[in-house]
Amino acid sequence: MAGCPCGFERDYSACCGRYIESDQTAPTAEALMRSRYTAYTRADIDYITETHDPSTRDQHDEEQARAWAEGSDWLGLEIRSTEAGGADDDTGKVEFIARFRNDDGEHEHRERSTFRKHDGTWYFIGGDVLGPQQVRRAAPKVGRNDPCPCGSGKKYKKCCA
Repeated sequence: MAGCPCGFERDYSACCGRYIESDQTAPTAEALMRSRYTAYTRADIDYITETHDPSTRDQHDEEQARAWAEGSDWLGLEIRSTEAGGADDDTGKVEFIARFRNDDGEHEHRERSTFRKHDGTWYFIGGDVLGPQQVRRAAPKVGRNDPCPCGSGKKYKKCCA
């Protein structure tokens, strides 16, 4: 049994397929996020459009979404965090990283998406694209004239630099 494209080990039909291919709706904002990612992997742009909030649906470019979905090899989804968006909530946010490969190489799409529930159905409102995460050093930076960290007793610039 292959796992669902959303990252869960369940079969597609028992996971995101039940939302994409039936009238069953996602119970949480994260479940909707996962099913939307899976829809992109399958280039099911009709589902992407249907799950857009009616108030923002006019901002959705179906042609651009289809070109991105069909022109990409989807490599995986990582949910970084969720804020509210549970079965008893009316709003929620999901931060995620979607990895994909296209003609330009491998990429990461980082986004914090906002969701709203209307009449028991979750919808995607919009998202803020996030830049790459800043790398922080675990140890302080070694200066040119500092002692070399290898323990030789020489200045860093004359040793391992």
